[in-house]
Amino acid sequence: MLYVVGEVTGLTCLDNIMYVVCAESSTIRLYNTDTFSPLDGVINVDGMRRPWDIVVCRHDRQLYVADWPYCIWRVSVDDKSYVKWLTESTTDIFAVDSLSLTSRRLIVTSLWPPSTRLRQYSTTDTQLLCVVSLPGYVKDVYHGVETTHGTFVVGHLGTAEDVRQYAVSELFRLCYKCYDDDGDDNIVMIYKVITTTRKYSVP
Repeated sequence: MLYVVGEVTGLTCLDNIMYVVCAESSTIRLYNTDTFSPLDGVINVDGMRRPWDIVVCRHDRQLYVADWPYCIWRVSVDDKSYVKWLTESTTDIFAVDSLSLTSRRLIVTSLWPPSTRLRQYSTTDTQLLCVVSLPGYVKDVYHGVETTHGTFVVGHLGTAEDVRQYAVSELFRLCYKCYDDDGDDNIVMIYKVITTTRKYSVP
């Protein structure tokens, strides 16, 4: 049985170690994934206030921790070093609520200010790769992941049938080249939303 003191807000696994963050804590706790027993030592991230989610990149062996409201920390699982990897921008302020990671691309979702977009960043250089906007009937986006075949699966509130319904939808990205008046080629992305699970009405 796994015993954790505090409100668990996120966990992720690498090799045989589980990394756990709790609300109002600057500590990342480590557990053995086979026995669920706590391991000796923790990772202290000085300055981390309210960790809200955590993911790990198997390529660079780095943890990415969403610290509410405006920060993402990058923490090495090997030497326990850490840096503020992404912070708020004066031109695009948003609270980080959830993270997911696929092939060095980090998906960030936000509930404040109310947003119906996913932001995708490169873990190699923090560059914003794209912003995925959902249809107008979507009111809140809770979590999003990129699949290995290039689509996005999103948990959200609001459907074409009822703005009070919850749904999980898949966004298909179709890319093709077009040319503007200057003859430059651009990539145009079209997103088609298909609900893939049952929808649940809010009581």
